Amino acid sequence: MFESLPNSVHVFEVGPRDGLQNESALIATADKIKLIEALAATGLRDIEITSFVSPKWIPQLADGPELAKELSTNSILIAQEGLRTSALVPNLKGYQSACDAGLKQVNLFMSASQSHSKKNINKTIEEALATMAEVTAAAKADKRRVRCYVSTVFACPYDGLVDPVVVAEIVEKLLASGVDEISLGDTIGAATPKQVFDLITMLAKERQIPRSQLALHFHDTRGTALANVVAGLESGITIFDSSLGGLGGCPYAPGASGNLATEDLVYMLHGMGIKTGVDLEKLVDAGVLAEKLLGKKLPGRYLMARLAEREKAVKAIA
Repeated sequence: MFESLPNSVHVFEVGPRDGLQNESALIATADKIKLIEALAATGLRDIEITSFVSPKWIPQLADGPELAKELSTNSILIAQEGLRTSALVPNLKGYQSACDAGLKQVNLFMSASQSHSKKNINKTIEEALATMAEVTAAAKADKRRVRCYVSTVFACPYDGLVDPVVVAEIVEKLLASGVDEISLGDTIGAATPKQVFDLITMLAKERQIPRSQLALHFHDTRGTALANVVAGLESGITIFDSSLGGLGGCPYAPGASGNLATEDLVYMLHGMGIKTGVDLEKLVDAGVLAEKLLGKKLPGRYLMARLAEREKAVKAIA
């Protein structure tokens, strides 16, 4: 055990999009920019900033085009070497909006279960794959990078357990269409470590899918997110999605709690001797800002523990 862990891991921050989209509070564009600036200052090199999904469905991100355009000329972000910002797009119309905002990467999304696909985007899996291929073709012609989230790869809130063979077929079709990276999502936080290890092993060994093109996206609904990350590490995955303070979830997945907290992920990885390039203290500072903007405490465990330590230190000085 722990004999083949990677030296470093790439953390993909989804808080500004996947986190804020599930909040009832509407955050001002200027405040979102401050939050993204704080995240960029931590050393994170991939930040999903917003969504170009219709405001009718995600009103919290209605300012997506405005936000993306402002960030494209933001001097603080430009100064962060190697920083890549991206946004979620549902179709060619959303893709064009992302292009107009100057984004060099777009993130697509679909489901591995039919019922979730119908409820989430009102398309069958086959129809969703066709849309993914259409947008990917346009992005590749424009020399833009494409990432695709595949939700419910382990279990669906409506259909139950998802067949790994179905997941493999979807992944193969997405890669064949030109998608650069696929994030496999445990949308309702139902996966266990052995399921994670077995799925990645099957994809890599039986289907010959490069692990370098796979990422994992865990929710902590049942408290297994970090354990699943360890299983992902042992199976050879080095890209993990997370959200500042554990913000976010899926509005179409009943019972799904927040994403894996970025601070929890980084703390564990650093404790295992795995580099992330992320400054944990600055990440906590970003969490403080997020709590202030949202007017509530965030559920991230490391964030809560570290803030308690800071408060105790202040009281000791006083």
